Amino acid sequence: MKILVTGGAGFIGSHLVERLLQLGHQVWTLDDLSTGKPDFLNNVKHHPEHTFVHDSVLNRNVLQELIDRSDVIFHLAAILGVKNTVENPLKVIEGNIDGTRNVLELAYQKRVKVIFASTSEIYGKNENLPFKEDSNRVLGAPSVHRWCYATAKAIDEHLCFAYAEKGLPITVVRYFNAYGPRQTSSQYGGVVPRFIRAALNNHPIEVYGDGTQSRCFTYIQDTVAGTLAAMDRQANGLAFNIGSDRPITIRSLASTIRELTGSSSPIVQVPYEKAYGPGYEDMPARIPDLTRSKMVLGYSPTVGLEDGLKKTIEWYRQNNT
Repeated sequence: MKILVTGGAGFIGSHLVERLLQLGHQVWTLDDLSTGKPDFLNNVKHHPEHTFVHDSVLNRNVLQELIDRSDVIFHLAAILGVKNTVENPLKVIEGNIDGTRNVLELAYQKRVKVIFASTSEIYGKNENLPFKEDSNRVLGAPSVHRWCYATAKAIDEHLCFAYAEKGLPITVVRYFNAYGPRQTSSQYGGVVPRFIRAALNNHPIEVYGDGTQSRCFTYIQDTVAGTLAAMDRQANGLAFNIGSDRPITIRSLASTIRELTGSSSPIVQVPYEKAYGPGYEDMPARIPDLTRSKMVLGYSPTVGLEDGLKKTIEWYRQNNT
């Protein structure tokens, strides 16, 4: 098939592009490189079935041209990162909603199948675990910028389901803490690469809060597998949790990474206020219910945390990033 991947030079997107090409599809990657990196596509730079377009989903003319030639769209382009939500909420809100609206409006004209990449963030601080796809969303006040990303992605989902009711074939995948090679290592990126980078340099591993908060980390191979499965027409009009359902505390994650890297890094606690400013809120746990994903998509994560961390650590060693 002819497939468009927005945000295809990003962490998840670049792995998805590689896999699509391996499966024999023709792929266009659209990315403005605001967070993605050209190097992430080095493995497919000269692939005869791959075309990279350096532009944005906010450019409707370019987007129209790409969608007109596509059979499927994977919409991964997004403004994300906890620190972005605190520092630049307008960028997060407008960047996510405007881009998704463009993709859906243009896809609807030709009824092109869309797989929309959402996030476990939309569940907010709901304490009723595990999260099912129809679980309630529990968020803080609108004046707390911490929740603007969750809100923007939820509005994106509302748009998706509204277009689904009008006949657009669309599937929503909600990612739970994907990690692996190429994930950005910064306060704007994930906790796994931040810990690995600190450990490899024997720098303090900074755990925000008390470290008892838990997450389910999903190796990129499993994230991509769940995303690809969403192409199936049985998945149309539905949302799916894509992740692991085995939680680990952030403190334990830091200890595991320190052990796997053979690091002498101390593990230190950093108050949320110091990391993100006053008023930051976090949720104590985030665990997906995978029942629907298993039944409809046949999805089941296969890479255990320790094996995935070893592969990720090796990539960081080789790339010194």
